[in-house]
Amino acid sequence: MKRLLLGLLLASAAHAAIGQKAAKPAKTKIDAKLIERVEKTLADDKLRGRALNTGAPEAAQFLAGEFKRIGLQPLPGLTSFEQSFPAYEISTRSLQVSVGGVAVPRENVALLAGQEQLSWASGQAGAPRVVVVGPQADFRKEAGPLMRAKENVLVLIDPAHANIFKRLAAQVQHSNFRAEKPEPTSAAFVLLTATPTETTPYQLTASTSIKQLEIRNVVGVLPGRDKAKAAEQVVFSAHYDHIGILPAVAGDSIANGADDDASGTTAVVALAEHFKKTKQNARTLIFVAFTAEEIGGFGSQYFSKQLDPAKVVAMFNIEMIGKVSKFGPGAAFITGFDKSDFGPILQRNLQGSTFKFEPDPYPEQQLFYRSDNATLARLGVPAHSISTDQIPTDKLYHSVDDEVATLDLKNMTEVIRAIAVSSRGIVAGTDTPTRITDAGQRK
Repeated sequence: MKRLLLGLLLASAAHAAIGQKAAKPAKTKIDAKLIERVEKTLADDKLRGRALNTGAPEAAQFLAGEFKRIGLQPLPGLTSFEQSFPAYEISTRSLQVSVGGVAVPRENVALLAGQEQLSWASGQAGAPRVVVVGPQADFRKEAGPLMRAKENVLVLIDPAHANIFKRLAAQVQHSNFRAEKPEPTSAAFVLLTATPTETTPYQLTASTSIKQLEIRNVVGVLPGRDKAKAAEQVVFSAHYDHIGILPAVAGDSIANGADDDASGTTAVVALAEHFKKTKQNARTLIFVAFTAEEIGGFGSQYFSKQLDPAKVVAMFNIEMIGKVSKFGPGAAFITGFDKSDFGPILQRNLQGSTFKFEPDPYPEQQLFYRSDNATLARLGVPAHSISTDQIPTDKLYHSVDDEVATLDLKNMTEVIRAIAVSSRGIVAGTDTPTRITDAGQRK
């Protein structure tokens, strides 16, 4: 009788085990209404494109309110969710340049000023060093060191480099920002219509203003639930700033940044709410919305200095997930895919799902180095960006037409759900990506 009873118990247990194995796991819930609400708020005209000097402060306040509502904690050492730090805005009030006795149009001058008043003329005492960028020169390579020169520099540029100059000028013509107070030196880049020489006479006068700003990341923490793993950190991030106001197109001058990167910031909020509810994080989770990505990554650079990178197990940086990728619906790509096993870990955790994480299909775009993951990646953290944007052909990128109406919110929700599912092992402390040993440099 005992043998019969034991046999029945074993058979019953085996049947239950088979039933459990065959059962499909419950679908991870991501709040689609939350996603729509946060996305529409961040991309609303009221925030005026979320630039540092337009609606970024209001966006930060909104995100801090979301983190409080969810029940996150401030980063240790802070009393609020806003991580404030200084930046400097340099604005050009007036600028006149002539070369060879001919006035140079304002759009052909890019001034990086560290002094409020400039008066330069060839042959005068204290004149700047003159650098000529000829038609055969590699201006792309030379521009960086000249911009960082510790002396006054006047750069005369051959018209062959007009396209590269325009990109530089677009960043600094009216105002530019620095993470640190500028040195009392200036660099002026002047695009000419003919090949210049070092002896070409010139004159430059300028008046600028240097203003200190207080800018802020928004950071919320979900402490780890396992004492043995709580010191290990996982970062979920995106940048909430955008480029503000542009020249009007059909009466619209606001660059709303619905995809770039309100979509990624919305994902961070949705993931924070998801993991707060599931209560399965052995490791400490840090949710951060960076400022100043669009002007040089100042927010992520400051944030990284407040952490011990050795404790950061992984960084999920989410950048532009609002539109369907080149791989079709239900797919996203990961930058720097070959630099760690972060991507394979995520895909393994999606076993049974049709969603795919693909390697970055646009290596020539250098996307691994162009977003907020780059700072921590250079410190060895497996820090990668997740995106769906078809950036080589995206005509809405950095335009006034990057609006909520152009997004696929259903697909965006699926991307966020895939991140939630695929990150479970890392969040729970059972998966640990390999460190990045060679982040390299942007070419």
